[in-house]
Amino acid sequence: MDSLEELSKMIDIFVKERDWDKYHSPVNLAKSISIEANELLECFQWSETDFSLDDVKKELADVINYCIQMATKLDLNIKDIVLEKLDESAKKYPVDKAKGTSTKYDKL
Repeated sequence: MDSLEELSKMIDIFVKERDWDKYHSPVNLAKSISIEANELLECFQWSETDFSLDDVKKELADVINYCIQMATKLDLNIKDIVLEKLDESAKKYPVDKAKGTSTKYDKL
């Protein structure tokens, strides 16, 4: 598998084979992304250094999976929306002001 498009197709086949698409409304996918992101965060609940990389990989995969499904459901091109957001963020966080700091853009 070489591309995000191929991955998206594999996920789509997986979902269709199980007739799960009827449950994947944008709001349900958004809920699932949030739930899975919290499960990812739970991997680090008690320690920033003592965590299971296998658990992190599984939860991160769930988050990515649901994000891909939401993009597909809303007919969004993932590459395009990520590049648009990077461009927007680059304008908010110019290198000369943001490099080496975590200050929010409106406080730079």
